[in-house]
Amino acid sequence: MINTYNESSLHNTLKKLYSLTIQGNTEQQIDKWICDVIGPDGQIVEIQTGSLAPLYEKTRALLEAGHPVTIVHPIIKTKRIQTIRQDGSIQSTRKSPKSESIYSCLRSITKMYPLLLTPGFILELPEITITESRVLTDAPVQLTNKSRRHLRNWIKTDKKLEEIEKTHRFCTAEDYLALLPVTTGSTFSVPDIQQCFAAMSKPPADARKYTGLLIWLLLHMKLITCIKTEGKKKIYSRV
Repeated sequence: MINTYNESSLHNTLKKLYSLTIQGNTEQQIDKWICDVIGPDGQIVEIQTGSLAPLYEKTRALLEAGHPVTIVHPIIKTKRIQTIRQDGSIQSTRKSPKSESIYSCLRSITKMYPLLLTPGFILELPEITITESRVLTDAPVQLTNKSRRHLRNWIKTDKKLEEIEKTHRFCTAEDYLALLPVTTGSTFSVPDIQQCFAAMSKPPADARKYTGLLIWLLLHMKLITCIKTEGKKKIYSRV
């Protein structure tokens, strides 16, 4: 099949699920672009498990040509790590302490901010559980993209989808403004938002850490505005 040689099981499974959901076809070409799924009504679905930045030009061009586009960007809520020996036997399986949320995905989402409120564009963020497979190596190795600061004696070979817990869907200004805590006042600062998250009984993972990025995104989408500065603190309000 076209353009599938570098896809993980996670990507392929999500692509098949969405093709069944919208009764669409996979790996279809529109103009110069190969699209993951195209529905019978022309709806395009792109599955992106990594950064959204590489999809910007493709998405912009498709939207400008009048094609509705949905980008599916999974949030890894739970990850199990399966370590495999070179003979194929399983050495261990453990749960990773890391957990993503909508807020920890903001850095990737910000790359797409000029398109987020474009008519026809939808962003879906499914919260998922995956199993990541790692094969042991004889000695510590570097990855082909040279991204490791410290060499490891394993290489990642696959990611498999185990469960979809729920899906967050964004297409309107209200959807993105809902990322602010419900207790946010009519005017607010970054520390105010962080305090609102801290006061929650179960705050989203990384919400306080990425509050500044959330403000950046809403500012660039022109959904909030800075109304004044108090010392070094900027005060914002909804537009």
